[in-house]
This record gives sequence, structure tokens and C-alpha cells, in this order.
Amino acid sequence: MRVVKKAEERRNEILDAADELFSQKGFDGTSTKDIIEMVGIARGTLYHHFKSKEDIMDGLINRYNDRLLKAAKEIAKDKSIPAIERIIRVVMAVNLINTGGTEVMDHLHKPQNALMHQKIQKSIINKLTPILADIIRDGIEGGIFKTPYPYETMEMALAYTNTVFDNDMVEMNKEERKARIQAFIFNIERMLGVESGGLKCFNRIFDIENEA
Repeated sequence: MRVVKKAEERRNEILDAADELFSQKGFDGTSTKDIIEMVGIARGTLYHHFKSKEDIMDGLINRYNDRLLKAAKEIAKDKSIPAIERIIRVVMAVNLINTGGTEVMDHLHKPQNALMHQKIQKSIINKLTPILADIIRDGIEGGIFKTPYPYETMEMALAYTNTVFDNDMVEMNKEERKARIQAFIFNIERMLGVESGGLKCFNRIFDIENEA
């Protein structure tokens, strides 16, 4: 007897299979036939939900984006975590590399996917800024931060990190990257009214230790 599943359930099965195969074999090394065989569906069923393998990747990227932002919101609202630590955890939560999305990141950085890459960056800046701004407001109430511009400061920080620290936008060697990270932290401390060295822990976001 043929099993009929809801469209959303079937779509997620396809995305789950693609996610696993892309991580094992890479995007280019995975065929739609591989995905079809893993899910156990007809080719027509796959193309009913997705037009192409690229369309599947786009769906996977959007799903990652939704899940990461949901995780960020959960962390942000947990006021038992100190404000500075919450900021670090929120930012690390939306980093695809930290969540096993290396193949997705590689795909996003291909020239032909520039529009999708831009879409993700836009979503991160627009949706993550208010989440971080709320944490800053909590920190202001707690006497940790001193700034009249919590939203604008976080918007500036995200805009900078999403361009300068994006491998496609600014070319730099390891030493230049480390210098920019330190300059970024130095200036964020001043923008948030924190004493010099007060946000040194932000180095965790950039994984300075592992790079060294």
C-alpha cells in the first residue's frame, strides 16, 4: 500500500536526506538520484517539491536560517544567563559552521549563489539585530552597558561582521584578520560603554585560540 504523507512532512524528509548526503559527499558529489533513493520516493515526487538540486539547497539554507534564529531567540530570552554571555551564545548559535552547516556555507560562497548569500545576510542583520538589542537593553538596566543606541550599535556590529569577516568581501591573511577582530572588539567596547578589556571574551566568537 502506497504511503501518502503531508507535503510539509515529505519536504522535510527530502531536506533531511539532502543535508546528510551533502555533508557526506558534498553538494557537487550528490545527485538527485542519491536523494531519491535515500528517501525512497519517485522522481516525480521529488520534483513536485523541488525544481532542482539547487532548489533543494535553497530550501535547506532557509530551514537552517529559521532554526538558527529560533535557537538564538531561545538563548536571548534566558535571563539567567549574564548579558555578555548571552550575546556570545546567540552569535555562535547562528554560525552555520558551529552547527555543522559547512557544505551549506561552501555552497553560499559560490559566485552563482550570490543572491541567496545576500538574502541570508539580509535576514541575519534584520532579524538578529532586535534579538541582540534586547540583550543590550537588559545589560543597560543591569549597569553593564551604557549606550543610548542599543539597536543601532548591534546593527552596525552585524553589518560590519557580515561584510568584513565574510571571505568573499574582504581579502586578508590570518594576521590581518586577527588585527581586525581586536579592532572590532576595541570599538564595540566603546560603543557599548564598557571598560577596555571588558569584552575580551568576544574572542570566543571568532575562535582566536583555534586559529593560533
